[in-house]
Amino acid sequence: MTQDHHVAPPPSPPDRFGAAHAYARHRPGVPREVAGFLAAALAPVPRPVLLDLGTGTGQVPLAMLESMSPAHVSVVDTSGERTRAALGALLPELGASRVTGFTGRAEDFGPVAPDRRPHLITCCRAFHWMDRPAVLAMADRVAAPRAVFVVMGDGSLWTHGADWTRALRGLIQSYLGPVRRAGTTGVYAEPSRSFDEDLAASAFGRVSVHEFPVTRVWTPEGVLGHLATTSYAGPALFGDRHAAFEEDARRLLGTHAALGPLTEESVFTVRLARRPGDLA
Repeated sequence: MTQDHHVAPPPSPPDRFGAAHAYARHRPGVPREVAGFLAAALAPVPRPVLLDLGTGTGQVPLAMLESMSPAHVSVVDTSGERTRAALGALLPELGASRVTGFTGRAEDFGPVAPDRRPHLITCCRAFHWMDRPAVLAMADRVAAPRAVFVVMGDGSLWTHGADWTRALRGLIQSYLGPVRRAGTTGVYAEPSRSFDEDLAASAFGRVSVHEFPVTRVWTPEGVLGHLATTSYAGPALFGDRHAAFEEDARRLLGTHAALGPLTEESVFTVRLARRPGDLA
């Protein structure tokens, strides 16, 4: 196996999501059923090339490796720390496969060799942060024939509607204001058009949507660790009040946990997109 790491100019945009070690530990992974579904979609390709955009710490390719043996994996993130963490996590699991890391904007990615044109391009819980038309245009340029572009995700604790998540959101708002933050650089704004509209306007206009129910049970400490990796409740947003926030959040979560499990019932949605001229 081999490892390469490339950094693209211009410099990466400001990071919103916290340290890579916390990200790897506290971000929920990709459900096994989803990884198996994506592997089945690539069944005609014996040794596919995978490209994961906004990889974080490599959770998508790590999940995929349980279901398939790719020829090559490329991971892309705007954070060099997370890109290196993804490479470090993937290397022991790759066997004879190869891996390349790219630090920079997703739309600036390009394969470093002709045999690394991806058959599967994934973007998990990150597409809304990107210049989506530019990313889709890049994907069309670099992807192999009959490639699959996948947008997937499952919302967040901020948007979840359980009693404990609503109470937690209210606590965050009591510290940071009513508007959802997007790191230290601004507030979050919903995309101007839906992912389905983005895909329909791209080369990958043939879309099928698949839903996978997911149940997670959190611990108070797990929730606090997860919040530290988010754009809406990372430590830098609270400044010198972060310790006080964590104390209040731990107390709130402990109260709710005493009444029953901190359960998150969610749906992991997979948008599987192909070029209209490609055969399934």
